[in-house]
Amino acid sequence: MKIRTRLAIRFTLIVSSLLILFASSIYYFSSSYRKQEFYSRLTEKANNYAQLIIKLDHSNPDLIKIIDKNTAYLTNENIIVYDTNNKLLFNTIEHTDTLSTSFLNKIRKEKEIKYSINKIEVLAIRYQNEQFPFVVIVSALDKDGYNNLDNLKIVLLIGLIICVLFTMFAGWLYAGQALSPILGVITQVETIGASNLTQRVNEGNGTDEIAQMAITFNRMLSRIQYSFELQKSFVSNSSHELRTPLTSITGQLEVALMSSKTAEEYKSVLASILEDINSLNKLTNGLLDLAQAEMNVLKLELKKVRLDEVLWSTQNRMLKRHPDFKLNINIHTFLDDESKLTITGSEQLLRSAMINIMENAWKFSKTKKLI
Repeated sequence: MKIRTRLAIRFTLIVSSLLILFASSIYYFSSSYRKQEFYSRLTEKANNYAQLIIKLDHSNPDLIKIIDKNTAYLTNENIIVYDTNNKLLFNTIEHTDTLSTSFLNKIRKEKEIKYSINKIEVLAIRYQNEQFPFVVIVSALDKDGYNNLDNLKIVLLIGLIICVLFTMFAGWLYAGQALSPILGVITQVETIGASNLTQRVNEGNGTDEIAQMAITFNRMLSRIQYSFELQKSFVSNSSHELRTPLTSITGQLEVALMSSKTAEEYKSVLASILEDINSLNKLTNGLLDLAQAEMNVLKLELKKVRLDEVLWSTQNRMLKRHPDFKLNINIHTFLDDESKLTITGSEQLLRSAMINIMENAWKFSKTKKLI
């Protein structure tokens, strides 16, 4: 999966979660407000009937029903009133089950009870009056409130779906815009090859993460360019160095084949060729050591090395190669502290460098001396 797709999906999930949380909160608080508001209406209804019963004499329920018909009526409204002796004083529904004594005593004890049955909200209160203390139970269906909640639910769902779709589209555009600098870097990188290593990637403002990536890549290109130039230089120099002995060997062989020669003359030619071959072999070993050092410069094992020990071992090796070479090493200053002769480096490369110096001295010195 591409980064753009992942970013768009994550952005959509985050925003959608927030939208769902926001819509759920709106619905929850709206539902709580509806319930609270409807129970307030039921409480007001119960208090009005209780006062009406007291004023009009509770023994005349027909008159109360006549007044009730002219007041605001709730859906599936039912009002029941009991006196202190659990006698039914008033009921808006003619045929209804009588409530249990235990339930009526529970209402008197708790003063107010709220519950619902199949969306029918029920409020039971104890109305305290010196002459007529009694229990009023009011129940009704909040049809308008539930209809409003259903409409709110539909609106929230439709709005949520539209917002999620818009978020997906916006997230896709935003991810593409955010990744466009990276795509630009990729396009520039694809145009860089061995023939144009001098080309560099645009570093932008030089401060953000993408600019830092471009800067790092440019630094890597500089190192690669340096390696390529070093390789070209090595190939050029090694070709030039190898050409001289090979040309000499070829010329001597061509001259030897042009005419018949005596055994001594052939022996002289072969000795000269052998000398050139030895020179070529030394040159090849030196080039291989140099190439290995250049290729493994980051993998060199650096450790504590005694310079005097490397120098003595190099002297012994040179004397074995060239017995006629007069090589004297003198240390004029006496060092009582061995740490002054110890450095951190590669023993192999130090020995190779010393051998090259001594080889040049032997090759170009007329007296074959190095003091």
